Formats: sequence, C-alpha cells, structure tokens
Amino acid sequence: MAVIDERVVNIDDVKLEHFEKGDQFASDGVRIGPLIGARDLGYSYDVVPPGKRSCPFHSHRAEEEMFFIVRGSGTLRYGDETRRIRAGDVICCPTGGPETAHQIVNDTDAELAYLSVSTMMPADICEYPDSDKVGGFAAGFRHVTRRGQHLDYWTDEI
Repeated sequence: MAVIDERVVNIDDVKLEHFEKGDQFASDGVRIGPLIGARDLGYSYDVVPPGKRSCPFHSHRAEEEMFFIVRGSGTLRYGDETRRIRAGDVICCPTGGPETAHQIVNDTDAELAYLSVSTMMPADICEYPDSDKVGGFAAGFRHVTRRGQHLDYWTDEI
C-alpha cells in the first residue's frame, strides 16, 4: 500500500526559491513534481511580484502546459492576443508555434500566484517570438540560437 503523504504537498509548506533576471523577470517558485514523485507531468508553483513575469513569451512544440491562477490577477499574452486573468482561471497552452506562444504578466500592485502543470516530454523545441530565438532542450542538452542562424544539414560533413 502506497503512503499517501509522500504524494501530497501543500503549497503553503514548500520552500520557494527566488529567481530574478534583469528588470522584467522575477519569481519565487518551486518544482513540486519531484517532491511528490511525479513521473509524466511536471508541477510547479510560482509567485510573481508586481510588475514582473517569470519567463519570456514562448511556445512549445512538444510540451503542453496548463496554468491555474491561485491568487491575484494579471494579463495573459497568448499568440497575438491579450486578456485579463484572475484567481480561479484555468489556462490551456497546447503545443504549437508562435500562435500558441504564451506568457503570464503581473501588471498589478499585488502578488500573482499560479500552479503550472506540463507534460514531461524527453525533448522539446521552444520558440521565443519577442527575441526571435529558438531553443532545443533534452536530457543533458540545451541549445538556444537566433532563428536566422541556420546551418544546412550537410555543412562541414562533405
């Protein structure tokens, strides 16, 4: 019989790690999945301070994400659109290109907290429309480059 306490965590009891990059990006967050033994889904909890965002505007070619707004409000950037979001909202971000790019922005004067759930694929390609970058990610591999820096498959092979 499995011990249920090893599969349950309360967000009020987890230790958050602070992240900050430049003037736009900051959050206090934790990857919950490893704490509760998740295998195929990634779980994270983020608290974004006023005027910040936790990550760049991006899309995934392999991983689907879902966000649940726990408290606060802000703006969701999704593709070419924006909309107000608030506590209780569930947001679906399926795989795709720039049309599914997404970002949660805390443009209020109070904290914005959300839970994210994502499929844990062995590899993913992310696109960053604001900075015209593309990144490839897999176990032990992380490469980000500008979209225009393309090499032909056969470069330096023949």
